Amino acid sequence: MTRSAVQSSLGVLLIFASFFALGTAWYSQHVLGEVPCELCLVERVPWRFIFVAGVLAFVVPRRVGFWSLVAGLVLLTASALLSFVHVGVEHHWWESPFPSCRAPIVHGSTYRERLLSMPLRPTKPCDAPSYVFGLPFSMAALEGVYSAVLAAIVIVGLVRPGALADTRRS
Repeated sequence: MTRSAVQSSLGVLLIFASFFALGTAWYSQHVLGEVPCELCLVERVPWRFIFVAGVLAFVVPRRVGFWSLVAGLVLLTASALLSFVHVGVEHHWWESPFPSCRAPIVHGSTYRERLLSMPLRPTKPCDAPSYVFGLPFSMAALEGVYSAVLAAIVIVGLVRPGALADTRRS
């Protein structure tokens, strides 16, 4: 495989990987009824940009494609780090960086004032892990592993473009 073909293949991989990650989040939220916490919502942001990096790597060859894959690799690393932060919050290793991940503080001296100061939608605390699909790992932990595996594949493709083609022959 040529370097350009490897870049295009890695671009398609990033496109499908982002669709899968965002689709899984959508499915767990809208079909399974899981309520996302603030960290969950922040963890979705890199996947939107990974999609864009994948499209650029697929459509634009040569240097722009290469640098968009490098940007995708940086975004995959950011996704894995956000996942690590979320897993740390779930295991109570540290506090969540977002105040909305904690219980709401209700102000007011009367019952009416307290009800009016409550948020319209309750949020899920970030330290309550979501175990879905019957697996003993939280969604945040699964995302971290998923991001790390994809990052490893992109690194192999960028460093040794022929390595991806060699695995198909054997």
